[in-house]
Amino acid sequence: MRSIIAILLTTAALPLSAQAPTLVVLNAKVFTADSAAPWAEALAVRGDRIIAVGSSASVRALQGATTKVINARGRTLIPGLNDAHVHMGLAPWFTVAPAGQGMPPDPSASEILEAVSLAAKGLRRGEVIRVIIGPTALDDTTLRRVRLDAASPNHGVILSVWSGHGVILNSRLLRRTGIDTITRDPLGGSIERDAAGHPTGLVHEYGWWIVEQRMNAAQPFPVLLAAHRAYARRAMALGITSVQNMAGALDPGTTLRVACAANIPLRVRLIAFPMTTVRGRLSDQFPAQRCPGAATAHVTVGGVKYILDGTPVERRAVERAPYADRPTSRGSLNFPPDTLAAILQAGLDRRSQVLLHAVGDSAVRLVLITMQRLAPAERWRPLRVRLEHGDGLAVDLLPLARDLGVVLVQNPLHLALGPLKSHRFAPERLLNYQPLRSALLGGVALALGSDGEPNPFLDLMLATMHPNTPSEAITLEQALTAYTAGSAFAEGKEREKGRIAVGMLADFALLSQDIFSVPLQALPATTSVLTVIGGVMGYERSAAGRRTR
Repeated sequence: MRSIIAILLTTAALPLSAQAPTLVVLNAKVFTADSAAPWAEALAVRGDRIIAVGSSASVRALQGATTKVINARGRTLIPGLNDAHVHMGLAPWFTVAPAGQGMPPDPSASEILEAVSLAAKGLRRGEVIRVIIGPTALDDTTLRRVRLDAASPNHGVILSVWSGHGVILNSRLLRRTGIDTITRDPLGGSIERDAAGHPTGLVHEYGWWIVEQRMNAAQPFPVLLAAHRAYARRAMALGITSVQNMAGALDPGTTLRVACAANIPLRVRLIAFPMTTVRGRLSDQFPAQRCPGAATAHVTVGGVKYILDGTPVERRAVERAPYADRPTSRGSLNFPPDTLAAILQAGLDRRSQVLLHAVGDSAVRLVLITMQRLAPAERWRPLRVRLEHGDGLAVDLLPLARDLGVVLVQNPLHLALGPLKSHRFAPERLLNYQPLRSALLGGVALALGSDGEPNPFLDLMLATMHPNTPSEAITLEQALTAYTAGSAFAEGKEREKGRIAVGMLADFALLSQDIFSVPLQALPATTSVLTVIGGVMGYERSAAGRRTR
């Protein structure tokens, strides 16, 4: 309210020519994500703020001689999408296109080895071949460095699980990444070994991410910069105006340098994702809290993320009940409970946000009871501790999560893993898995993000269908609100962005189709024809509505 009053007082002191909007959008179908007034048909912008929302007639009456006018011609306009969980694009450090194009998402060992052999033909010695694999290959204990060496003896080979939580390397890449017989497991990571103590090639969790960060950072700075800018262009073309980047693919210093030098209109929040050593956790601080100069004001720094467990793909998400297809396993914690307590206590002491990848219901419960033990709920609520993914936020845990002010950041793409989940979990467990509707009904704040290459409209489709558990599906309006206002709340910016309302930042997107009337299956084809960030055109497709005086 104070910010709105300040805008009105400032406006009253300005000459009439300066009070006119710099930009208006008329004749739109505006979804505001504001529960007090969810729909409108026009808006006006002065500078980087929205100054009016309402009918086309009321907004048209505000325009002045220099106001830019966009006739939306009935198109749908939404608040700028805020991807609450991304890993911003990097140019791959492998030197050839990924092998196995056209393979099934869960290829067999024979399919993988054939793809590696074919990719190796004609490559220079030492180049790296990458194949995306699924749980079948990961479970095949014969598919390790020895067979990869035989398939391509003169090239590096990496088999990456599409979950991002496990890789298999051949001998050449093990040597290149410095993993050998004497390499010890870092905190939160594991390196599989044979009976003689030699690495088999399978590396999990922080054991791999430490190496991957080093490989990424070795790329030329212009390559990193180009990849960052390309990601931003793709995001803005989809109506995304803000991203919250889990910045672990590069060391903090390089991450900040790339984000600052990119000088893109996209709003980027950098979230520390510290690596570990055999001795413990490394620093979770960026070298600076902001970029130098006003040109990069869209880059902010805040929060720290840790990965507490894995995912059901590798059966490393920590569950209260054994996995249905492997009764001897309940998952594995990356950090012991006392380390988790230290991470949370640091957030309390600094009054800073802690983001925890916690997928299994046992891992989620551990987070909640540790918070409860460390401090009363009123100290936690302002900090908005985040559960990244939080698939295991079971119904019985919702009241405590709500009381502690925990934010659930879900990635709807994970909802599409129905066949895998039906193998991993008993039917009764699936009914209480990946909550969306239950979380909202239980009063838990919900935000959405991609956790990968962005397609927010695919995410919206999946959230409104929930293929795994249709009873947990939410409405399109609820899903879109979670992707805008919910994501803003998740980063403590709900008074700045996420809604089309007076006083908010002028971040919005004009869409290629009416997402509220097309069939759900058509949602993923949606793009933005015009993406505005802070009142400035961040992206404009040539077919966008004509701008007129």
